[in-house]
Amino acid sequence: MEDVLTDIPPPSRFYEEDLYNFTPPLPPIPSPFLLFSNPKPNEPLRPTLLIIALSSPSLYVFHHLPSKVLIGSLTLPEIPFSGNSIEPSLRDKSCNIYAIGDKNNSVLVVSVQCPVAVERSHLVAKVLISEQIIPERVLVFDSIQRQNFRGRLLPDEPFAFKLVTSLERKEPSDSRALKGLDYLPSGSLVDGLGAALLARCQMKSIKGTLCVAWPEVGGVAVTLVKSLLKSVLPSLDINIHEDKDLWSSQNRDHHFDSNMYT
Repeated sequence: MEDVLTDIPPPSRFYEEDLYNFTPPLPPIPSPFLLFSNPKPNEPLRPTLLIIALSSPSLYVFHHLPSKVLIGSLTLPEIPFSGNSIEPSLRDKSCNIYAIGDKNNSVLVVSVQCPVAVERSHLVAKVLISEQIIPERVLVFDSIQRQNFRGRLLPDEPFAFKLVTSLERKEPSDSRALKGLDYLPSGSLVDGLGAALLARCQMKSIKGTLCVAWPEVGGVAVTLVKSLLKSVLPSLDINIHEDKDLWSSQNRDHHFDSNMYT
């Protein structure tokens, strides 16, 4: 007599992928879109420099810039608005667009404070660099991930590397963005929205630079971003008072997240 507890059960009549045939497909997620304070601009924005902040230190720096004006936002339908404050806050899950420096919108900053899934990165990059925003040059501030870097990373040793498009590489050395930075070492990887933005610049023949920095959080990382930004925009006022309580909170969250994967 067969033992139903210990005997190997008979194979299923269906393959695992066939089981999904009985599950209705999920409705498609609407595409992200841009909203501006001027709902019907006469022509697209053509900034000489478009800066996109992805890393926590760069978000902190641009959030505290005194000379910025909110001109629009990027809306991702999959990100809920619940919990966001009325005024821009670093704790919001939002993506605001600012003009800095002058009234001609020659320098725009996009602060991406909401998580962007890898499978949505190229779509978001296409919306940010599209018919509505046609930049002359793009600079992306991102962080290097420990698992993607080929080398040793120390929490108290800040550094930054860059990746550039072919058009940016052809520029004279004095005209390049972040000309003092070394290129990302061979064997290291960059993924997510930062990589998608650089790929978009390459495809659209735009001078683009992706800066990846370490550490991912902390006061020393803020100082590094400030010095890099000062090299690009020397006249920009970036006298920022650092919030130690905020950084200690972000450090705790960062260590908690990293321990989940060790």
